[in-house]
Amino acid sequence: MNLFTGDSSDEYFGSDTPPSVRRLLEQAAGAPPQQIEALLWTAQASAPECLATYYLLYKFHASRRQFALAERAARKGLHMAAEQAGLNADWQLVQPGDAVFTETGPARFWLFTLKALAFISLRAGREDEARKFLAHVQLIDPQGGAGGEVIAALLAAAAGGDNR
Repeated sequence: MNLFTGDSSDEYFGSDTPPSVRRLLEQAAGAPPQQIEALLWTAQASAPECLATYYLLYKFHASRRQFALAERAARKGLHMAAEQAGLNADWQLVQPGDAVFTETGPARFWLFTLKALAFISLRAGREDEARKFLAHVQLIDPQGGAGGEVIAALLAAAAGGDNR
């Protein structure tokens, strides 16, 4: 079962999750926070190509307000997704036509992770950096399918006005 969509599938973010990683992720569900962290980082180290672990890591650390660790996981995930999708390693050089960002897979994960970096930067108090990430999300996804408008609204609220 796909933990993120509820679909009956062994696919996570458009790629297969190795059985060893799937076991670690299942162990992490409901474990104490320190054990979750160890299991997730172990999963990432054992299968760095598995995008699901990066998502779980940055969500876990961001929810615990551990923004440096969340950013570390997100940046690693962004790099791996870029590699898998054939995108430039420098996120600022990625352009809308470089990949299909609307379909399940590494390019879509890359886009969502870029949005996550905007959120993490904002929550860490780095609004200017969050705006840079968000501007690039909006360049790649002008229709807003990735949910960039949520970050835009948060930035506007943080600035005390409309920032869109």
